[in-house]
Amino acid sequence: MRSIWNGAISFGLVSIPIKLVNATESHSISFRQIHTEDGGRIRYRKVCELEDREVTQSEIGKGYEDADGTIIPITDEDLSHLPLPTARTIEIVAFVPGDRIDPLQMDAAYYLQAGGAPAAKPYTLLREALKRSNKVAIAKYALRGRERLGMLRVVEDAIALHGLLWPDEVRAPEGLAPDTKVTVSDKELDLADALMDTLGEIDLDELHDEYREALEEVVAAKAAGEAPPESPEPARSGKVLDLMAALEKSVRDAKESRGEEPGEVRQLPQRKSARTAPKQTGGKKSTARTAGSATTKKTAAKKTTAKSSQGTKKTAAKKTTTTTTAKKTAAKKTTARKRTA
Repeated sequence: MRSIWNGAISFGLVSIPIKLVNATESHSISFRQIHTEDGGRIRYRKVCELEDREVTQSEIGKGYEDADGTIIPITDEDLSHLPLPTARTIEIVAFVPGDRIDPLQMDAAYYLQAGGAPAAKPYTLLREALKRSNKVAIAKYALRGRERLGMLRVVEDAIALHGLLWPDEVRAPEGLAPDTKVTVSDKELDLADALMDTLGEIDLDELHDEYREALEEVVAAKAAGEAPPESPEPARSGKVLDLMAALEKSVRDAKESRGEEPGEVRQLPQRKSARTAPKQTGGKKSTARTAGSATTKKTAAKKTTAKSSQGTKKTAAKKTTTTTTAKKTAAKKTTARKRTA
């Protein structure tokens, strides 16, 4: 990786020589503008609108356009007198927890490479200090002619610099939230939670640019003189008429895409049947109670019969002889005496 900027990190009285290296790269496919009749390239030329002629790069300077349209020329000498202490220095101004940084402020990312052997020791010191503190460093630096805000954090064994937008460059989301009063039910939230659980987590390394891959196939086919492959049309999303039905279908589709059994897909019906089962059992119990408290011992005798097949005849004899509550009590006393003997 080639460095795009050389300077130093100012860490109190410690100076760490570093090189700035791009941490990201773009894999998007770009096109050239051509003349459709003959395939010739369309190029843009820098032309002075007053003289109506093309000018060279050495003739081009900077100018600021005022509100009334007046152009104010600005020379490199004018800019050289501006106070820019961070011209070749990444100046650390504070250390804060990482969650204090709003993701909306995130800009381009760079790696900081130690600038030679003398930088190894202070570079490692700063890296390990950031690791142990679980904090990030807020810094100022200058790049491409202007001062910028940045955040230093540890990535594996390297220090990364994330460019940050200045706080006043982040717009407030005023007037963007729905102004219509909406109530979300607990059941809708439960379905949304179920959908989130079904989709689950994913390894970001598994994600890839499907559009770029399809575009590469089109370019390869055209280069080989073949017809470009046809891609299936994406399913059109209809108008959402029932939010609950849409959530339920989303849960089913997500489970099917993960190869789960169809029985597991119908999550809501299973929950309903699980809830109704206890009610039926409770109903039987209440019916048994209303049949009369005098039959309680008969129910116990039935349970004993189910447990032991050998006691069936004894239980039947008990049922025959116990027609009234008084007879049951007498039978109990007789049985108790026999056991005592």
